[in-house]
Amino acid sequence: MNPITSLLEKIQNGKSLDFGDIFGASIDLFKKTWLQGFILIILTLVVVIPLIIALYAPLIGLIMSQGQEGLVDDDAMLSFFGGMSLLYSLLVIIGFFVVGAVYFALNAGFYRIMRKLDANENTVIKDYFYFFKLSYLSKGMIITLISMLIGIVSLMLCYIPFIYAIVPLSFFAVIFAFNPELSATEIIKASFKLANKYWLVSFGLIVVSSILSQLVGYLACGIGLLFTASFIYHPIYLIYKNVIGFNEVNAIDEIGVSDY
Repeated sequence: MNPITSLLEKIQNGKSLDFGDIFGASIDLFKKTWLQGFILIILTLVVVIPLIIALYAPLIGLIMSQGQEGLVDDDAMLSFFGGMSLLYSLLVIIGFFVVGAVYFALNAGFYRIMRKLDANENTVIKDYFYFFKLSYLSKGMIITLISMLIGIVSLMLCYIPFIYAIVPLSFFAVIFAFNPELSATEIIKASFKLANKYWLVSFGLIVVSSILSQLVGYLACGIGLLFTASFIYHPIYLIYKNVIGFNEVNAIDEIGVSDY
């Protein structure tokens, strides 16, 4: 049986989930992972922000120059965008998807770290970069592109489809993290199947955990968001764990992280 067929069958035969059980387990797991979650947010900022600045440096320079002069020259702005070469525009687009792929890879790496901590195993910093390989990053770029298309189309359809799409989009990284051998289309197919079967409980957990992490973060003078932002990933991980679980192949692959 090929991997995608096995995965879809596990989802199809998955047990029912209880909102309270998953949410309580998320809080318990967060007590083990909050430090690694904080590191994830810092790494994301350290890696992604310089890439964004590099891509938009010419535009940032123009805006700063306009700000120093105390006025905004609309003609200068139009001239800037009109003078942008096709090559530069292409580089910006490619760079955007590289940033998306890096962000996606970091999230997937965090899911694997979460699994280790859940099993009371040790983790190291390089575990975050497990998916920083060309084959994984290129797959991440494809999934990022598809995610954007799904998001744009669903928003154009009066927002209700976007509310539905939030759940399958949230499963992309966790499905990829523990099944990196699957193609991008297979990852998306499995994510939608998992979302369709457990949409209501998944949506509730995503919304409540997001609100809670932001509320607690703001109560801690805003800087607390750096520590609580990763809480949103815990219900997603536990849904995967309870429905699909981890087989021996993945366990062996996990050991291989130390050799990366």
